[in-house]
Amino acid sequence: MVRMGTEFTVDFSLFYFADTGNATQNRYELLLEGARFADVHGFSAVWTPERHFHSFGGLYPNPAVTSAAVAAITERVSIRAGSVVAPLHHPVRIAEEWSVVDNLSGGRAGVSFASGWNAVDFALRPENFADSKRVLVETVETVRRLWRQEELEFTDGTGAASSVRIFPPPIQPELPIWLTSAGSIETFRQAGELGVGVLTHLLGQDLDGLAGKIRAYRDTHAEHHGTRGHVALMLHTYIGTDRDEVRKLVHDPFSAYLRSSIGLFARAISADMPGVDLNRLTPADVDFIISRSFDRYFDTGGLFGTVQDAVKTVKALKDIDVDDLACLIDFGLDTGVALEGLSRLDEVRRQQN
Repeated sequence: MVRMGTEFTVDFSLFYFADTGNATQNRYELLLEGARFADVHGFSAVWTPERHFHSFGGLYPNPAVTSAAVAAITERVSIRAGSVVAPLHHPVRIAEEWSVVDNLSGGRAGVSFASGWNAVDFALRPENFADSKRVLVETVETVRRLWRQEELEFTDGTGAASSVRIFPPPIQPELPIWLTSAGSIETFRQAGELGVGVLTHLLGQDLDGLAGKIRAYRDTHAEHHGTRGHVALMLHTYIGTDRDEVRKLVHDPFSAYLRSSIGLFARAISADMPGVDLNRLTPADVDFIISRSFDRYFDTGGLFGTVQDAVKTVKALKDIDVDDLACLIDFGLDTGVALEGLSRLDEVRRQQN
């Protein structure tokens, strides 16, 4: 983001969270070709998530691995995790892996950390589930210290304390860090206290509510660190030449995407209908919820439509002080169609000036 007086430009980045679907070949084509496009067209970053044990997001069990692939084919764009689920991993492993990405990319790595919410994910480290939010903060601070090349003590195989320092040394002296928030204002304030950025989305929250959380984050960040911080907002995205045609084009794949995610994001996806118990719904009830959710995300919770539609949306997001639009493009469109839409997304990025 670049600020000039009261005017500023929002950064645009690409975000990935695909369902594995039925593809058996070229599963990462959209990631890699999208990253190449972002790299040469002035986008700020490429984000990949961490997901386990489910087809939704199942292409991304380890964002350090996908980020290493992106690092090898790009030269300028930042390479970020959106997110590392901190309580599932030893902090030394996180610091080591992302230091490799930092070296491969020449100092372009960044990590958003999440506390995790699915109990089954904690099959990897079940002891951390009950206290995941505390473990998240401890992990962030430990990774920061390891990144700075501090030697820290950990219990070794004999039960004794051993001092360790990570290798290879990272390129960046400080690791750019965000906290991932599903909408809790406490997470926004916590990020401000820690002096890190916020990565969030519009699943289960609207612009007015998000605006208040961003203000709380800015105030807390300024109070503790004297700076503004950084807010990245994930938005499902496709830009076409006719709004009605875009709606028709994305309707089936995006509805299928929402249906795939309903078990994981039940609270968010049924936010329009408080008190609904998804476990007791009939197939017709689920169809109704998916239809309502599609309308909400298409009209007010994503970056869909024409270039002109998207420019208006960007203006509204600038008004609530968002720094970076993390555009999720892999929600089920054919790869060629999704890539073809990137040129119009780039036009949105350029027109905001």
